Amino acid sequence: MIEKRESPIQELLSIRDYLRWATSRFNAAGLFFGHGTDNAWDEAVQLIMPSLHLPWDSPQHLLHARLTLAERRLLTDLIERRIEERIPAPYLTGKAWFAGLEFNVDERVLVPRSPLAETIAQEFQPWMSAYPARILDLCTGSGCIGIACADTFSDAEVVLSDISSDAIEVARSNIQLHRLEDQVTAVTSDLFEQLQGEVFDLIVTNPPYVNAEDLAAMPAEFQAEPEIALGSGDDGLDFTRRLLKEARSHLTDQGLLVVEVGNSWPTLEAAFPRVPFTWLEFEQGGHGIFVLTAAQLDQHQADFQS
Repeated sequence: MIEKRESPIQELLSIRDYLRWATSRFNAAGLFFGHGTDNAWDEAVQLIMPSLHLPWDSPQHLLHARLTLAERRLLTDLIERRIEERIPAPYLTGKAWFAGLEFNVDERVLVPRSPLAETIAQEFQPWMSAYPARILDLCTGSGCIGIACADTFSDAEVVLSDISSDAIEVARSNIQLHRLEDQVTAVTSDLFEQLQGEVFDLIVTNPPYVNAEDLAAMPAEFQAEPEIALGSGDDGLDFTRRLLKEARSHLTDQGLLVVEVGNSWPTLEAAFPRVPFTWLEFEQGGHGIFVLTAAQLDQHQADFQS
């Protein structure tokens, strides 16, 4: 017989009480952290503060504020769901942050977490030779990468593309959230299928790149995310191979291709040993993102077509 857990609502009264309790419960439950946090305390903050419509960096004295009974019930339920259902905190709150910007998220899209945020903040230097007039964010999901690019390059036209119409709905909600309707558009497309004849100065993408073995072994929190946004064939490179074949015809002559392949980077290098991938380095952590120029794509079209 399973013992029913007693509710802590009568004992836990303040925000700080719930942050401490959630941290203890998360540690005891052995949760996996990887959707914007890497420890139980930050996970508790990520879950609790947005649920109370409070900023993460609220002043310390606010943490002593007493919560209403309805708020305590809400937090208790969310904390227990995070543990029992292994749902990433951003799916429970509907909010995530990327490149300093807030985004709407749910189970239709990946939780934003790409190290590309650091590259965007650096304006893709030193690889971008000129200010980009048109930018394409392929496999956009929530739209976080493309919208962050729009925020950085305020005069650029940005297109968000994804094979999932559900993801495009989320991306459009984020275009509206950031009031970028005049700068950013979204289209449902399998790679460049609905973008025929269009060219861009910058194509940036965080596509599916997880191989079949890693996909099957992922923690439950990652299993909560859409599989179509994670898995890409036996070796994780099905999408990337197609992209390398087709990208050049959608880049300007001075254009740049920036692609995240994560842990699949050794497999990619082995598949294309002659291609001079430039692998980015990150001060804030992360790996597996390469840059290729239009000229390099020209030089290696034979490799990509084989």
